[in-house]
Amino acid sequence: MTTPLSLATHLRPDGAQVLTAVGEIDMSNAGSFREALNRASAADGRLVVDLTGVEYLDSAGLTVLFTHASHIELIATPLLAPVLTISGLADITRLHGIGPSADGSGADGSGLNANPG
Repeated sequence: MTTPLSLATHLRPDGAQVLTAVGEIDMSNAGSFREALNRASAADGRLVVDLTGVEYLDSAGLTVLFTHASHIELIATPLLAPVLTISGLADITRLHGIGPSADGSGADGSGLNANPG
C-alpha cells in the first residue's frame, strides 16, 4: 500500500521553482518523489523543496534528497530537524525553518529561521 503523498510545483516571484510535499515520504512513494524532483529540477537548476507539510521522512526519502543536494534548498519544520541533521543533509543544503540562524538572531531575512548549511 502506498503512503499518501501530495506533490505540487509552482514558481516563486523570484523565479525559483518550488516543489511542495504534503504527507509522508517513505519507500512506498519515494519513486514519485524522485520523479517530481527530477521534473522540477529541469527548469533552471534552482529548486526549493518545501517539506513543511511532511510528517514522516524515511531513508528512501533522504536518499532522493541527497541525490539532489547540490542544487536544492529545503524548508522544513522542527519535526524533521533530527532526521535532516543526523543524516548530514542539513550540513550540505541550505535549510530553513528548523531553528535559529548561525548568528543566533533566529531569522535569515526570509521570515523563516535558517541553518546556513
